[in-house]
Amino acid sequence: MASSLYCLLGPDVMTSHWEINVFGVRHLSPSGAWHLRRYLDRLEPDLVMVEGLHDAVELTGHLVNKGTKPPVAILAYTDSLPVRTLVYPLAIYSPEYQAVLWAHENRKPLEFIDLPSDAFLGLQEVEIEFAERIAKDLAKELAEELAEELAEELAEGVHADSSPTDSESRRGTVYERLAEISGETSYDAYWERRFEHNLNEEAYRLAANALGASLREFDREPLRRQAENLVREAFMRRQIEQALARGIRPEKIVAIVGAYHAPVLNGSHLAMSDKEFASLPRRASKLTLMPYSYFRLSTQSGYGAGNLAPAYFELLWETLQSDPLDTLGMRYLSSVARNYRELGTYRSTAEVIEGVRLAQTLSALKEGYHPTLEDLHDAAIALLGHGERSNIAESLMRVDVGTAIGQLPKGVSRTSIQEDFGRHIDRLKLEKYRTAIKQELSIDLRENRQAKTQASAFLDLDRSGFFHRLRILGVLFAEHISVRQDSATWAERWNLQWSPESEITLVESVLLGETIELACGYRFKQLIEAAPTIDAAALLVSDACKCNLMESMEQAREKLQRLACETSALGQIAAAAFELMQVVRYGDVRRFDTQPLVPLIEALFVQGCLALHEAANCDATAAKELLHSIDQMNRVALEFHDRIDESLWNRKLQALSDADDRNPVLSGYACALLLERGSMGNEALVREVSRRLSPGISADLGAGWFEGLAKRNRYGLIARQVLWDTLDRYVSTLDDEQFKRSLVFLRRAFGEFSPNEKRNIAENLAEVWGVHGEDVKESLDGPLTQQEEQALEDLNDFDFGDL
Repeated sequence: MASSLYCLLGPDVMTSHWEINVFGVRHLSPSGAWHLRRYLDRLEPDLVMVEGLHDAVELTGHLVNKGTKPPVAILAYTDSLPVRTLVYPLAIYSPEYQAVLWAHENRKPLEFIDLPSDAFLGLQEVEIEFAERIAKDLAKELAEELAEELAEELAEGVHADSSPTDSESRRGTVYERLAEISGETSYDAYWERRFEHNLNEEAYRLAANALGASLREFDREPLRRQAENLVREAFMRRQIEQALARGIRPEKIVAIVGAYHAPVLNGSHLAMSDKEFASLPRRASKLTLMPYSYFRLSTQSGYGAGNLAPAYFELLWETLQSDPLDTLGMRYLSSVARNYRELGTYRSTAEVIEGVRLAQTLSALKEGYHPTLEDLHDAAIALLGHGERSNIAESLMRVDVGTAIGQLPKGVSRTSIQEDFGRHIDRLKLEKYRTAIKQELSIDLRENRQAKTQASAFLDLDRSGFFHRLRILGVLFAEHISVRQDSATWAERWNLQWSPESEITLVESVLLGETIELACGYRFKQLIEAAPTIDAAALLVSDACKCNLMESMEQAREKLQRLACETSALGQIAAAAFELMQVVRYGDVRRFDTQPLVPLIEALFVQGCLALHEAANCDATAAKELLHSIDQMNRVALEFHDRIDESLWNRKLQALSDADDRNPVLSGYACALLLERGSMGNEALVREVSRRLSPGISADLGAGWFEGLAKRNRYGLIARQVLWDTLDRYVSTLDDEQFKRSLVFLRRAFGEFSPNEKRNIAENLAEVWGVHGEDVKESLDGPLTQQEEQALEDLNDFDFGDL
């Protein structure tokens, strides 16, 4: 299978017997980096080779720049869709990063010997396609097997035992099994105790190479991953043989690779030929450097990818540089206690000292040289957390992971869109928000009349446009906080937080355009072409205005106009008209001309009016959504009362209010709107209430109509005593079954009233019943009688399912 997936080695390749100095490491290993520096100092090689993307070596000049502050990452990405990316993170304690620094400091040549980025991304493409094909085949086979098993069970009348057998039980990875055999809870703990704390250089190197050989022997990776490793290793040997062919002696070459690859980097294994190299699958790619974060490193746990506690390992690296490793436990627990104090809880120095002693004891029980992170965690929980992990979980997270985010000098290996982003950050004074810590920013879109320059006067408005453009591109630097604003359309709140994912998305956006504005404009074009409904198109009009992209707004408006000719759905029409109304409302604040949108609003409003009566012929579920649509139409009518046909809206509401064959909740809601708009007087209301709440009307229809009526202008309804007289007479005429059916609608209607409104209703009912208001209130607030409790209990047996 491996040979069918990838171009593996042919039998015609001749090998030479050579051995070079190979230093096997873990990708993020402080002790590995510390030992490596000393190993290089001792050997003084003529060539340093590092496991890294072959064509990324041109970026190493930027890595050694004084303005570069790890963590950083090499990012490779395809220059065509679909976008594939490959991230190679480097921390200050990465052996690969320290190898680059050593070569620069000692003026020695440096090479990256892993596959070039276009080949690596090409293999990734092949692997994804292969995995998708295998997944489909497995799903089909599994479905067939399950069907056969189910048929057999049904035929035999037995149920299969679903518990797995010993041979079928899940086996852990080789790393998990290795940790289990060693008595550790995780591979990270195994590695730290046996390698990070091993300060003997030769012992460390030999142990790492031996570990790599053992991992290869017991590897259970999928065949496609094994094939990828074989190809990579063949290319590494190819690069080594090319160096040897240039006359560099094997003993003067040092290769720094993952411990897994170390045992096979010698002349006993085949190297990749020119023909095989040329036949590798490829995707055209580009390379860049990007800042990275410890938080992101902590989420990429696993061999060769990251570690769970990057800030802790930086502390380990710093300790190796200056102090004996014996001080690591004290430095770590002191940091935890300090953070705990900053959170408001005091812990004494004595507790820290006892914690260090406990951690050392726990380490000694496992025959360790020094406490591992797990030992320190256990000690911190026992002494500082007083036995509860939850007490110090936040402090542990801060000290383990930290909030560090890398930096690169301006102009260093940036794509055009990254450069444009940086210019916007500087111009809009947002640099302090470009951190891994989430910060809230409130902005005022109105002109600052006290500002001395135009740029300062509209700073927040420009910030808003920038944030909205990033939102459209999916760059999660700025997250909009939704706030209910019925009148203030000039205020916005944003959560700002930078992350490596934001950088990756930003880099991928360069495929849409070289600047943020061009990329956002192209993205709008895609969204507009794909917009399926007029309300979706209206949202794009709104977004284009927020992004200050007038050309995109015009494109969205034209698409909306075309779609409007094809729809009669009230929900879509009302949502589109309401969204355009919002755009026009804050148009002056956004500083653009909204007049071209007004005729479109007028046309949509007429369409909505004409669609109202037909749409109201619906069930209860659809009525809930239509209530919102009718409210949107009414708000548009109020906002543009001087532009729309208000009399048409009143006539359609009146027709719906009078209709007996439409949804009763919607008819009641239309009646409430007419009252609110002053288009229905008290006499007309009395007639309608008497008609709707009469003994001849079904309880479902009558109570449902009242539910719709009660959704608007409640104080106006409370003030109309005749309404409560009629409602009282109506309820008193219902038999038990009708009362139970009406109870659903009445309780739903009154459930939305505030406590103060309910007290006012109680006073109205007191007047109807001829008693004192306080007596009614006291009776309603008092405990239920046994008979009343039984009546409520009986309601549980009533079937409300069809209501």
